[in-house]
Amino acid sequence: MSPTNLFAVLLIFINSISFAFASDPDTLQDLCVALPSSGVKVNGFACKNEGNVTADDFFFAGIAKAGVINNTVGSVVTAANVEKVPGLNTQGISLSRIDYKPGGLNPPHTHPRATEVVYVLEGELEVGFVTTSNKLFSKTIKKGEMFVFPKGLLHFQKNKGDKAAAVISAFDSQLPGTLSVAAALFTANPPLPDHVLTQTFQIATKEVDKIKANLAPKKT
Repeated sequence: MSPTNLFAVLLIFINSISFAFASDPDTLQDLCVALPSSGVKVNGFACKNEGNVTADDFFFAGIAKAGVINNTVGSVVTAANVEKVPGLNTQGISLSRIDYKPGGLNPPHTHPRATEVVYVLEGELEVGFVTTSNKLFSKTIKKGEMFVFPKGLLHFQKNKGDKAAAVISAFDSQLPGTLSVAAALFTANPPLPDHVLTQTFQIATKEVDKIKANLAPKKT
């Protein structure tokens, strides 16, 4: 996708979000560029001295090209949130780019602080979310189409095609957070007790150990 087309996509996301109330608290000033080095957090980051703010605080080029995928699930997320773009602090929005290998999966996860909208840049994806009554809403989406994942609900995306795929995700939070189901259950630190996992999934301890080994970070 050309930079011009990508810019147009981002404008569509930002304009659509502007018509809704952000889930983050409303800002009470023009800007509050994040200053993570202060170590102070009051439901967000402390503000940089306005005299030290520059245009670069509101700029990020990291989602202009595909991310490098080097994991077993076949996808990678490049976040453009307040940690990457300090000027997003208190603005209530952020973006991500997700790239998928053929057959790649963004495994089931939730964003506890945000609703998510995905817009397909390239490829064909199977997407879906599960409600609190365990009902699945799923659909296949293609280039130029979008899909909404309601705030906090479990959801996934999978590349159905034999070519690479990519989406831009928009969030109504400067830092939506991501809770991966598999990672949370099997790689928590300190770990969840094995008896909790064996009883929950009705599996043996050796199977729990196998899953933990498969999900453990690979040594390089």
